[in-house]
Amino acid sequence: MEKFSTLLSPAIPLVQENVDTDQIIPARFLKATSREGFGEHLFKDWRFDEQGHPKSDFILNNPEYSGSILVAGENFGCGSSREHAAWALVDCGFKAVVSSYFADIFKGNALNNGLLPVQVSPSSLKELLAAVQSNPMTFIEINLEAQLLRVPEIGIQEHFEINPYKKTCLINGYDDIDFLLSQKEKISAFELKHIEF
Repeated sequence: MEKFSTLLSPAIPLVQENVDTDQIIPARFLKATSREGFGEHLFKDWRFDEQGHPKSDFILNNPEYSGSILVAGENFGCGSSREHAAWALVDCGFKAVVSSYFADIFKGNALNNGLLPVQVSPSSLKELLAAVQSNPMTFIEINLEAQLLRVPEIGIQEHFEINPYKKTCLINGYDDIDFLLSQKEKISAFELKHIEF
């Protein structure tokens, strides 16, 4: 995985609440087993009409908005446990999703795939969405080491929580196996001390 330290980016505002994983990546696209290619189907039924033409009123089709941060409404990633939802967001170029609430399984899947879910207060989320909607060049700074989200332009500075183990993995670009390999010397030392041969 790519290392994550500090992210400074404009954002895309998705004002919908209760966005479930079937909206993020519809079930009919879950046949592939590799992580690549899911980005083109992200929010497929919201982004495209039945003929496959982009819907002009959907935010991801608005050329004014860009960036690697998705600011979403409350309760993002609810519904089924499909990991493909995180794959699709990452494949589409997102590195972080900001919301006031995430479904637990989605949060775990996101962290396992290098996508940082940043949970902020409902009031901060409301301010963020309003700011990004009114100015597409509003930059959001996410500092993982300090666990801090900042938007100086509108006076937001908010601490967010993250599992310490997952924080270590993201900062170092580790998946679970990479982390174990990084602990090889400590594991060997433990074995020598505690295991009788």
